[in-house]
Amino acid sequence: MSNSFGKIFKISTYGESHGLAIGVIIDGCPSGISISSEEIQKELDRRKPGQSKITTQRKENDKIKILSGVYNGLTTGMPISLQIKNKNQKSSDYKHISNSFRPSHADFTYEKKYGARDYRGGGRSSARETANWVAAGAIAKKFLNSLDININAYVSKVGKCQIDIDYKKLDFSKIESNIVRCPDNNFANKFIKIIDNARKNKDTIGGIITCVIKGCPVGIGEPIFNKLHAELGKAMLSINAVKGFEYGSGFKGVEMFGSKHNDKFQINNGKVSTKSNFSGGIQGGISNGEDIYFKVAFKPVSTIMKKQKSINNDNKEVIIQGKGRHDPCVVPRAVPIVESMAANVITDLYLQSQ
Repeated sequence: MSNSFGKIFKISTYGESHGLAIGVIIDGCPSGISISSEEIQKELDRRKPGQSKITTQRKENDKIKILSGVYNGLTTGMPISLQIKNKNQKSSDYKHISNSFRPSHADFTYEKKYGARDYRGGGRSSARETANWVAAGAIAKKFLNSLDININAYVSKVGKCQIDIDYKKLDFSKIESNIVRCPDNNFANKFIKIIDNARKNKDTIGGIITCVIKGCPVGIGEPIFNKLHAELGKAMLSINAVKGFEYGSGFKGVEMFGSKHNDKFQINNGKVSTKSNFSGGIQGGISNGEDIYFKVAFKPVSTIMKKQKSINNDNKEVIIQGKGRHDPCVVPRAVPIVESMAANVITDLYLQSQ
């Protein structure tokens, strides 16, 4: 089953969107990491619903409870169990799709694969599952911070509007200064307007999140099938609504000649670095000490408040219209998810390298 992620720093999750609770068990976490429920809660608060007018209005406080693996504020090296109880389910909002399939959702594929599905909020296919990843990521982040490895993600594109500023010129401390999580206020206001217009039109819009990992030492990542960029790609493409992943020069790199694209080595104060970083901090699947940067593309949310044609369990055509509380654009709340999954990957591969 596909409910676990990682090899050494391994997370296994459980729960459904409208069930009693969701949770995560973290195995392989090193002992001695200082962590508190308040620190985990801070990350969860960045992801939780009901934050602003441009997010779902479901009201969940996502209160974290540490059940095991932490004693006197330190990880013990034993399995860590974290749980979040669901409080604000409105399962009646989904009765109209109990026998029908929402376009571009997991309803049809889950039904055909398992012969049954939890239609309440999508059950296990719901993005509510990602709260578990963020909870685990809070611990991974704390571990990486002790190694001076820092991860920052931000919204860099909504619809056709995209930041035209190099990430090196952005102040990451401003990411949390606005409801769309963009470090440039000018673009933030543009993004908010686009998302709010989509909401008012009973529609949704997609976007891109850029993530930057600083301080990653040389040598993280395994050759062949456990390459660093492959593991990051797998993690990002596991996030609900993600349609694309690129790192370094990405697809733009195909427009360049090798003589321009190659990152030339240089020595500064006895330290090896590269003059450019089209490699995105990864060469041969292994970190080279430069900034690791990548982009994650999110599709428009599938649930819209407009009428759409679909089919039901009897293969009859039906008309479906979204009900309940949904995000008009996922990227503002997905920023901490991207950061957390990046932290989980780097932590796991770092521990593999020791």
